Amino acid sequence: MNEWNERNARVIAEFRAKRGAVDRPLLLLTTTGARTGQRRTTPLAYLRDGERLLIFASKGGSPSHPDWYHNLVANPRVGVEVGPEAYEAQATVLTGAERDRLYAKQAAVMPNFGEYQQKTKRTIPVVALTRVASTAPAAPAAPPSL
Repeated sequence: MNEWNERNARVIAEFRAKRGAVDRPLLLLTTTGARTGQRRTTPLAYLRDGERLLIFASKGGSPSHPDWYHNLVANPRVGVEVGPEAYEAQATVLTGAERDRLYAKQAAVMPNFGEYQQKTKRTIPVVALTRVASTAPAAPAAPPSL
């Protein structure tokens, strides 16, 4: 296991041990591998946008997109753990003015994201995660009161 994977494993373990009560806006994203079909979990900073959560495929300003981004483009149904909650979400890559506005908002909150964009020639993708309605059967209705 390389140093980056070891760091992520420690962050994931801490996040789960504390039931998501960490000192920064952090979520765990679980994607399905585009080539392997294996499930992979990655800790990521996020920004709340109404009911959606936004994540940013910055990879620290690297010239290439992170693996998790390629995975969710191929398989946009993802798992999200945020705080004590875990649920399925639909990932949507944002474009144009919406992408630009929300990336600027993230860079204002966390200036290192502005630095990441300056370090690379690629446009760093912004991905919206929208909770998918549960497919579990609804609880039976209470009987009417008389």
